[in-house]
Amino acid sequence: MSFISAENIKFSYDDSEKTVLNGVSLKIEEGEFLALLGHNGCGKSTMAKTLNAMLLPTEGTVWVENMDTKDESLVFEIRRNVGLVLQNPDNQLVASVIEEDVAFGPENLGIPPEEIRERVDESLKAVDMYEYRTHAPYKLSGGQKQRVAIAGILAMRPRCIVFDEPTAMLDPNGREEVLNTIDALKKRGITIVLITHYMDEAVLADRVIVMDNGKILLEGKPREVFSNVPLLKKHSLDVPQATELAYKLMGAGLKVSKMPLNTDECVRLLEEVLG
Repeated sequence: MSFISAENIKFSYDDSEKTVLNGVSLKIEEGEFLALLGHNGCGKSTMAKTLNAMLLPTEGTVWVENMDTKDESLVFEIRRNVGLVLQNPDNQLVASVIEEDVAFGPENLGIPPEEIRERVDESLKAVDMYEYRTHAPYKLSGGQKQRVAIAGILAMRPRCIVFDEPTAMLDPNGREEVLNTIDALKKRGITIVLITHYMDEAVLADRVIVMDNGKILLEGKPREVFSNVPLLKKHSLDVPQATELAYKLMGAGLKVSKMPLNTDECVRLLEEVLG
């Protein structure tokens, strides 16, 4: 069985008659980097919160390592395995000193003090924030705050981290810091689920799922998904800038053998077609 498996998930908020998730099924393998895309209101953030039992499906089942998220006795273990990093890091920082903030999760797990010290140091080093361990969070940049929030999740030793638009509030430097951190975590074998509006972030993933109106619209490797430019545009969804340019070149009558996903691939394409 897959590490995380969602089976025909439906979800509606109590104060709304609208079905936010409408029969979503997906599987996430351990060690995979999955990007979840879609415009505002499509259900992707709601889906993210069902993966660690922050939200429970109205219908259907989410399994995390064979644990049903609706089983209240397993919620603690599920959240230990699947951490969630939110869009605004200020919503996850709870202490006035960085190392105390990172220690908050392990303390609540009942970890012995000496091991907490080890976990805090290890997690801050993993996100390149160890030298700031005695600083106050409010003195940090947005990207640094987000890395501290990630360290706080790492200190709980999760096997999967779900990132809900972690770069949406950051400047380009902050985005790069967080993406470099996500890449380092992926190389350590941690399962990554990235919810994002940025197509250039999605192309870094092993697999992409595109959601629309509470359902899965497309699923596959980045090149497979972003080759469906007409379908994505029909649903008011973006594609990477390199892919957009190639699509326009095709519309102008130029032959494009393969849709580029990034700047380097786009340069090679232009050299090929413009010769």
